[in-house]
Amino acid sequence: MALVAGEASGDILGAGLITELRRRFPDAEFAGIGGDGMRAAGMDAWFDASELAVMGLAEVLRHLPRLLRLRRQLRARLMAWRPTVFIGIDAPDFNLGMERWLKQRGVRTVHYVSPSVWAWREKRAEKIGQAADRVLCLFPMEPPIYARHGVDARFVGHPLADEMPLDPDRAQARTALGLAAERPLLALLPGSRVGEIQRLADDFLSAATRVLAAEPGLQIVAPMANEHARRAFEAILARHPDAASLATALKVIAGQARTLMRASDVILLASGTATLEAMLAKRPMVVAYKVAPLTYALVKGLGMLKVDHYSLPNVLAAERVVPELMQHDCTPDKLATETLALLRDPAAEATLADRFTELHIQLRQDASARAADAVAELIAPRATGAP
Repeated sequence: MALVAGEASGDILGAGLITELRRRFPDAEFAGIGGDGMRAAGMDAWFDASELAVMGLAEVLRHLPRLLRLRRQLRARLMAWRPTVFIGIDAPDFNLGMERWLKQRGVRTVHYVSPSVWAWREKRAEKIGQAADRVLCLFPMEPPIYARHGVDARFVGHPLADEMPLDPDRAQARTALGLAAERPLLALLPGSRVGEIQRLADDFLSAATRVLAAEPGLQIVAPMANEHARRAFEAILARHPDAASLATALKVIAGQARTLMRASDVILLASGTATLEAMLAKRPMVVAYKVAPLTYALVKGLGMLKVDHYSLPNVLAAERVVPELMQHDCTPDKLATETLALLRDPAAEATLADRFTELHIQLRQDASARAADAVAELIAPRATGAP
């Protein structure tokens, strides 16, 4: 079996999937592109996942000759090896093209992690179906979209929901981070990418200043995903007009975002996968996002965005359970107002925790095992009892 994962999250998914597939097929061989996790699970990594970890148009263009060479080499090795199935894990820009090419040559193909067809450009589902014999979806609202386009898609659950506890221990998380148990705690997560931080950090810091003025005992902690993110955030903080006011309350830490989420009273964060982690941590949150003005104008003007809600908790709940402040609404005053409202409303926290637990249970499906079952059906239908 061949697998290709292009970043750390895909490597985690791939490692879990390989482990479960090996239980079903003890003699199976696994090869392709992956990271340390997939190697540890027993895959022969012909290339490292970092080879595909390229972000942004300019970076892609700079690396295009190398990526095209990698694709040629991978195609040649795959056709010489003739895998029973090819599983592309996320990385749609690379994997969907590879899947389509292999499917045309008689190889069964699976795409694991659906692009966000629920949010925009739903018609992509048709093209994904042309590439993949089966799509493995992390969220329950995705398979019905594919069904409208005649594509075989299965909801397998989300590995984060399997991994994170249903009842998080806030006191233990605060102890682990060395934070005061009795003081209110605001977590700031302006994104993991430098571009996100450059668009959001200034507003987040201004909002935090306003919240701190209203709640003088507030602790504020900002976890940085990597050194690039930390440098970008600290550069914005250094020139921020309220830097002096924040100096004694704000702490910047390396990583540990998930632990900080469990420890916090409220989380102010960028829209994205982090909102799912915050939901699974059962913490109140205020979700914000900004894109480049031209990008926003194009997306809105062309009607490409098809959702009423942006953040994953609201999408999964099919209603507004957490405040979303997007683009023009993403201002320091509005961010601070929503954050303070949550800090001062323990009843809202309890209600959110109950709703988040319901959603957590819905996503907790033993994702790696269900994904392995879905793959096994394609390659050994009689053995699995599938039609």
